Amino acid sequence: MSEKKIHLTSGEIASLWTGYMNDSMSKCILSYMLKHIEDPDIKPAIQLSYDISSNHLEQLVSIFEKEQYAIPNGFSEQDVNKNAPWLFTDMFCLTYVNHMAKVGMLAYSGFIAMSVKEDIRNYFTNGLIEVTKLYNQTIEIAAHKGINARHPYIEVPKETDYVDSKKYFSGLNPFSEKRPLNAVEISHLYMNILTNVMGVKLCLAFAQTSPTKEIQDFMLRGKEISQKHIKIFVDTFLKDNIEAPQVPDVAVSDSTTQTFSDKLMMFHMSLISAAGIGNYATASAASQRLDLAVNYERLSLEITRLAKSGADIMIKHSWLEQPPGIKDRVKLSRNKEKS
Repeated sequence: MSEKKIHLTSGEIASLWTGYMNDSMSKCILSYMLKHIEDPDIKPAIQLSYDISSNHLEQLVSIFEKEQYAIPNGFSEQDVNKNAPWLFTDMFCLTYVNHMAKVGMLAYSGFIAMSVKEDIRNYFTNGLIEVTKLYNQTIEIAAHKGINARHPYIEVPKETDYVDSKKYFSGLNPFSEKRPLNAVEISHLYMNILTNVMGVKLCLAFAQTSPTKEIQDFMLRGKEISQKHIKIFVDTFLKDNIEAPQVPDVAVSDSTTQTFSDKLMMFHMSLISAAGIGNYATASAASQRLDLAVNYERLSLEITRLAKSGADIMIKHSWLEQPPGIKDRVKLSRNKEKS
């Protein structure tokens, strides 16, 4: 008896497409980093990250061919100028790969949850294992070099306790005293400071190397939004006498030579914007002080507006590759009538 072919679901199609786009972008950026990076401790992590993206692309192409699935255009060597002057510090590269590994762990866990076919689940499960290994390796390198950022320390609890008042969830009244931050809220504030620091540096790097004023203005707007959000989160810490996190040197050089295509840079911004909105939504749901939740929702709207303007730019220049979707039945019907 012949085995019945199991077709891909919409969740699997979306996950495979997203994975291909992200890995093809990452391969371009990592190939540039590999050509310039000098630190012998950091280079192996960049090489591992590059190898992961390269292997994923090969596996995805095999899956696409097997499923008769049109291979996305994604990004190629045409989207990166490997001969451009060095744009990042070696420490930026390590921090960047660590940050993208975090994004990858969240993405792959979601892809697994949206997949049913065994081979697709196995692919994403292996991907999750690989990016987890990459995350652990970058953390260990940073710790070995004494440059890893750490969450703020608080006193370890010696006993359990329960919320004894509805005031625990308050915080919107500016005239009332707010309770101190709890560990969950601190952790999310800290992580969102780090991700916005990375956003500031990427926006600066992209703004100064893009030849297009429209892209430069967009990136500088993104930098200003990230800096504003960092200040809000840091001020929240300071009100509770919690020191702002010390972040490693993630500086960029003064190079103005175009390094990546405008298309790639705009796609990268859409990726980290989507990740930022997701982080804020998670932080808002986890925060039990209403002022924090309201802040996250308000700031998410700013990122959404930025992402929308970025999408408009990409559409204008025909850079926005369309994800797979269902056919427009009305359009098909009208086209049939015309023929």
